[in-house]
Amino acid sequence: MAITQEPKVKSFETRLFINGKFVEASDGGKFELKSPATGEKFVKVSEATEDDTNAAVAAAKAAFPSWSELSPADRGAYFKKLAKLIRESHDELAELEALSMGRPVSAYFESYVAAESLDHYAEAGYDALGTSSLNTPGFVNITMRQPYGVVGAIIPWNVPVLFLIGKSAPALIAGNTVVVKSSEKAPLTSAKIATLIDKAGFPPGVINILSGHGHISGNVMSHHMDIRVLSFTGSGRTGRIIQAAAAKSNLKNSSAANPPAIIFPDANIEKAVEQTKFSMQFNTGQVCMANSRIYVHESIAEKFIESFKKSFADLKSGDPLLPTTQQGPQADELQYKQVHAYIEEAKKVGKLAMGGEPSQHQNGFFVPPTVFLETAEDTKPMKEEIFGPVVHINTFRDEDEVVAKANDTEYGLYAAVYTKDVSRALRMAKKLDSGSVGVNCTSPTGAKDMPFGGYKASGTGREGWTVSINNYLETKSVLISVDDE
Repeated sequence: MAITQEPKVKSFETRLFINGKFVEASDGGKFELKSPATGEKFVKVSEATEDDTNAAVAAAKAAFPSWSELSPADRGAYFKKLAKLIRESHDELAELEALSMGRPVSAYFESYVAAESLDHYAEAGYDALGTSSLNTPGFVNITMRQPYGVVGAIIPWNVPVLFLIGKSAPALIAGNTVVVKSSEKAPLTSAKIATLIDKAGFPPGVINILSGHGHISGNVMSHHMDIRVLSFTGSGRTGRIIQAAAAKSNLKNSSAANPPAIIFPDANIEKAVEQTKFSMQFNTGQVCMANSRIYVHESIAEKFIESFKKSFADLKSGDPLLPTTQQGPQADELQYKQVHAYIEEAKKVGKLAMGGEPSQHQNGFFVPPTVFLETAEDTKPMKEEIFGPVVHINTFRDEDEVVAKANDTEYGLYAAVYTKDVSRALRMAKKLDSGSVGVNCTSPTGAKDMPFGGYKASGTGREGWTVSINNYLETKSVLISVDDE
């Protein structure tokens, strides 16, 4: 099948954004992007050097004093301008994501969520309040909440705009300045956001956006003594490297799956099928919350499996630029090869029930929807994050058995339970080692006013509208002795 749709966007920003200016890499270095839909190279992007990264941090440090002295309302005014520009750029952002990492334009929504987050944080700055205490005789004691200074953000490639704004906005409204490194797999939307930041009139140095590979710019950020907080979302392996680097430098704060869905006999099977299928369809399974492990009670397993296979097989795969496409390619050749390696491994330890064969598409990095049954629990395909449209469906007999299976992994970001029994649902929610538990719903379902983060290797810290600002504020105790008259 040929990929024929021509993108509407013909030119796009590929430079670094440092101190309010777009610049090429200091050594002129670039890296190439391949279209995941065709496998063809289509653009070169500036590769930030160590000097470029240091320059971005220096610019953020210089901009911090004046930015932190602004009122939350004055900072928020820039947010509102940026939110409007992002909404106006939705179609272009959707196409850039399709071009760089294969995200179907039909499912692109991150621009709207990012704009909504900016609108929220524009009004949330006054929530950064300290406390007072009269509990010590002869004293009036208070706490102050103050910004750290320079915040670093290393964002993933699967939903870059969501994370760029989700990390930057609370840090900025708290009074910090920011250096963002986008992923080498999907740098184009971050560079586009940089043009909108410039257009919104943010002061130079307040937000700096770099493109490049982790072992260069990401490594410098992790070790940099002037970055006081580093927020990272990505693989557990990279997270451990970043935490080690942070500990060796200035002990900067840092915050970084293989989610199970559990289907009980009294569940609404049709709903469970459609929602778990969508969880795997969304972004071609390239989401840390995707339901790559599904546990179905043995009494309904046959019915669930047949229905799931039919629904999963009906996905329309193809050119991510077409509005009718539901499933695009994997983000790049590396992801494609990794997913196929997991498939080949799973063939040795499980029963292939659907997919697993070469894609119908002649070019590009497409993986067909794939289902395995009876995969051994203590194997790599069940223990590790696949990040592709590959599902393992196993059966269980009772609650204790399925809890043990679900928790037997180093990850714990999102779990789902389908049952009409409220007591059972709450028992399961309590027992599952997971930062979020969906009851009769599954990923990517979330709530803006709920903390988001994981147990175990799925991360430290929590993000979300009600908690993120606190991640970017120091707490200082001030002890005031009051003399008697």
